[in-house]
Amino acid sequence: MHIRQQADVAHYRFGPDFEFVGMSVSPPMNCSQYAFSVWNPAIRDIVKMSARKTQKFYKLDINRTEWEVPEIYQQLHPVGSGAYGQVCKARIRGTNTDVAIKKLSRPFQSTVHAKRTYRELMLLKHMDHENVIGLLDIFHPHPPEATLEEFQNVYLVTHLMGADLNNIIKMQNLSDDHVQFLVYQILRGLKYIHSAGVIHRDLKPCNIAVNEDCELRILDFGLARPTEFEMTGYVATRWYRAPEIMLNWMHYSQTVDIWSVGCIMAELITRRTLFPGTDHIHQLNLIMEMLGTPPDDFMRKISSDNARNYINSLPPTKRKDFKVVFKNANPLAIDLLEKMLELDADKRITAEQALAHPYLQKYADPGDEQTAPLYDQSFEEKDFSLEKWKELIYKEVMNFKPPASFAANLESNV
Repeated sequence: MHIRQQADVAHYRFGPDFEFVGMSVSPPMNCSQYAFSVWNPAIRDIVKMSARKTQKFYKLDINRTEWEVPEIYQQLHPVGSGAYGQVCKARIRGTNTDVAIKKLSRPFQSTVHAKRTYRELMLLKHMDHENVIGLLDIFHPHPPEATLEEFQNVYLVTHLMGADLNNIIKMQNLSDDHVQFLVYQILRGLKYIHSAGVIHRDLKPCNIAVNEDCELRILDFGLARPTEFEMTGYVATRWYRAPEIMLNWMHYSQTVDIWSVGCIMAELITRRTLFPGTDHIHQLNLIMEMLGTPPDDFMRKISSDNARNYINSLPPTKRKDFKVVFKNANPLAIDLLEKMLELDADKRITAEQALAHPYLQKYADPGDEQTAPLYDQSFEEKDFSLEKWKELIYKEVMNFKPPASFAANLESNV
């Protein structure tokens, strides 16, 4: 890992009292039940061609939920759960390698669930970067002769990371060196995600995991979307939500993620949430109190009459001095914060520009800040039936090839 070679890893280890637990849980969604259909014979042909069908599985009960996993995954322990799945830590048999296995909860409950499952699978599969969670393996426990109705479960295997940033912020003070290294890695991963044409849309401390060597990965693409699709205002956790989302800019850009990084960076420095709004209006008020009354050119960009009228109704406010708000922070850190927490999204710094900021000069290496192939989002326009989405997911499961470094572990245990 190049960035690890640049850093004195021992210097960046977190304190001895820290407990690291793998976590990768998606946010909830309520959708209606749909009926299942019959098996498509074309899928059976794919299964017969796949060597992955020879895996032996075993069953176990975890938190009153039945899991059925390949024998190569042993010592399963629950580490997280949510409406969209449970996550277990597991060890690859005969090795010291631990992974996270996520069992998706009712992935085919409806066409909405199935499409979301396909989206998460395709995004994870597309990502191959040191600072972004990627897909190591994917499996389901059913034999080739299973019907489509029997294909009910999907398991995703990813890197097992340590604690999330939310826990780290609560547990200990971070030095300026810590903040630099963490923010650099977030932006390095974000540059890669954005270069694929994807907006994460839900960056927050609990969606960023770090191991004991301060190595970081961005998690959870449950809300991610390609940049060219229209988006509603109600995405991302409120505290880290860019103002243009709340002001209903339907075609907002990748810099919504940069705003979130600015909020996270401020929290790393102060150990306090920067904009802890209790509701939509309070959130917007806190932002205006910090950044001041918006200029006319910004107001003209707000498409919502209600939002524009509300802002105009607020008393005039002067922008707060970031040097006072973050009085003990590195001046270069303050400068970067000001560029990331720019109210006007068109003027906000990009991930690539932020990586070149003097605050991150210690780690900057443009040759090692790779970009991604463009993500194929054409499926987003499709209105397939539930059974069609299941077919597509099944094909991906059976044809998936683990990364070479991980495949060696699997092959040695066949």
